Amino acid sequence: MSTARRDILSIGLEGHDQLNAELGGGFPPGSIVLMEGDYGAGKSALSQRFSYGFTQEDTTVTYLSTELTVSGFIDQMHSLSYDVTSELLEEQLLFLSADFDSGGALRGNEDKERKELLKRLMDAEAMWEPDVIIIDTFDAILRNDPKFESLVRNDEGRQAALEIISYFRDMISMGKLIIITVDPSTVDDDTIDPFRSIADVFIELEMAEVGSETRRSISVKRFAGMGEQVGDSIGFSVRSGTGIVIESRSVA
Repeated sequence: MSTARRDILSIGLEGHDQLNAELGGGFPPGSIVLMEGDYGAGKSALSQRFSYGFTQEDTTVTYLSTELTVSGFIDQMHSLSYDVTSELLEEQLLFLSADFDSGGALRGNEDKERKELLKRLMDAEAMWEPDVIIIDTFDAILRNDPKFESLVRNDEGRQAALEIISYFRDMISMGKLIIITVDPSTVDDDTIDPFRSIADVFIELEMAEVGSETRRSISVKRFAGMGEQVGDSIGFSVRSGTGIVIESRSVA
């Protein structure tokens, strides 16, 4: 374990990969991180890498997934060499599953079960107690909240986003680090632009097909409060049995 400064939350695993160094030593607490990318770009794999790395640095984490059950999460983490069994048992990592089906709809899909989904999440005090809160994917939460949907249909998506941002600001004022992932193809720009504007760290994940290979990269658009120098573009791959691997090239 490193002796990381607490004004920067290290994502650790220095002996496993170079991601922490590439990101300047970690993320500043009291920040909002927006990680944006299309399906398959690596949002979940990086979120899982972050969550595991944080726990190895004695940082507590909530991981809210809209895609995985707890058993699926454990299996996925194990496949990436990120064994979180003890972290879950010791409550250093709190895993929560937003119960969506494979089509992306909340199970049951009845208004009484979906009503004010965002409000229910914000009222879930245990979710916000850890140092870091990761929501993967945030756009699925937005799309499955009827109140939010109604505001978007009435061209009030920006106002709805600002209400959520107000809550996030309350959390980061207490030193929390909030990481949200978004697939920009699923929500309109009016909805997501306010989150882009207020994010202290804004990362876009990019993909390119080169022959039979899919090349992925982290494009850093904004990084307020960085520890050390942060690379503009960080090539990476996701390998079974290894996890995130930093590549010495970027997407061309």
